[in-house]
Amino acid sequence: MDLSLSPPLYVMAKPAGAACNLRCRYCYYLEKAHLTTSKPHNLTTSQPHTMSDELLRLFIQQYVEAQPQPNVLFTWHGGEPLLRPLAFYRRVVELQAPYLRQGYHIDNCLQTNGTLLDDEWCRFFAEQGWLVGISIDGTEAMHDAYRLSAGGQPTWRQVMHGIELLQQYGVEWNAMAVVHHQNADHPEEFYRFMRSIGCQYLQFAPIVERSLAHPDGRHLASPDEFTDTEGRPLSMTPESVTPQQWGAFLCRLFDEWVHHDVGEVFVELFDCTLANWCGIAPGICTLAEECSHGGVMEWNGDLYSCDHYVFPQYHLGNIRQHTLTEMLYSPRQEQFCRRKHETLPHQCQDCRWLHVCHGECPKNRILRTTDGEPGLNYLCEGYRQFFAHVAPYMDFMKAELEAGRAPANVMNWCQSS
Repeated sequence: MDLSLSPPLYVMAKPAGAACNLRCRYCYYLEKAHLTTSKPHNLTTSQPHTMSDELLRLFIQQYVEAQPQPNVLFTWHGGEPLLRPLAFYRRVVELQAPYLRQGYHIDNCLQTNGTLLDDEWCRFFAEQGWLVGISIDGTEAMHDAYRLSAGGQPTWRQVMHGIELLQQYGVEWNAMAVVHHQNADHPEEFYRFMRSIGCQYLQFAPIVERSLAHPDGRHLASPDEFTDTEGRPLSMTPESVTPQQWGAFLCRLFDEWVHHDVGEVFVELFDCTLANWCGIAPGICTLAEECSHGGVMEWNGDLYSCDHYVFPQYHLGNIRQHTLTEMLYSPRQEQFCRRKHETLPHQCQDCRWLHVCHGECPKNRILRTTDGEPGLNYLCEGYRQFFAHVAPYMDFMKAELEAGRAPANVMNWCQSS
């Protein structure tokens, strides 16, 4: 196939699988460790769930060759990717080097809980120009409510030490925060804290999970499960946000940002909302019209349709038997991508905010509409509140962009209006 005409392909690689040194109470990934379907060729039982050198080489080759453009972004995720030794990532750089000489531009980013960072890690990230994402949920109380070590101990102070080291070595970093039942009611405090620690790039994601016990030990429902074995509706986990909390969180945090920090602090959800407002493809799949051609690859080469769909029914294959190109551009994955738009209930299709929401993430479409139609997003009420609240500001920033002026002018407009 002609890759130059294809949409971008993106794979999140998990070199340590679901292994992690934390036991965050809302984690949806730790219980996925048993789902991999094959064993690596060179690992013993004393070294479970770690990517082999042979597989790493194959992944890098396939991933570079699958890109429609010469700009390649590798994302190393987990679990906790720093459970692999630094030697593993030095090997990543070695294996990527030949492609740099062929004219490719390669970037690497790594998402970590930050507790294992030390001088050696930070020196490597600085030397290689890697972007590091830090998982932190706000202040000490907000973070330690759910982000605990394997021994049940708080982790905030370790994470803050990791951030300080990144700053000391000049490593570019951003924050990824989970919005949960404990921090969602304190958006101003949450945002001011993030700003106080020097965070310039902020991403956050709401916890929306339902409880369902499985025979294999899993305790969370998949996106396709709606009732228990006796036909009863599933309950939300206690860590999940409510739609009302989510809407209020977004509105109040937006007010802090739009009055003080536009152009200085970049909040991913706000930037992507503005992109949709302007008719530009957003940078996150949740607000895009269709799901992206982005999969997640486990430590053993198993590929799944999406990070939130690591379930047997969304297993696309293994890179030892099929290439990333074959699997992520397959009719099966194309259908997965289109389904986000094609299965929107009529209530969404008629909604005034469809052009900025697109039904949000399909994994959250667990409610029925007022007409009883399935497929309504659990967070719909919160998003509708948010979009109505920000509409005047988005209209102004869109007009500024169209006139060739800076959207940050909205801050002066706020003061004069």
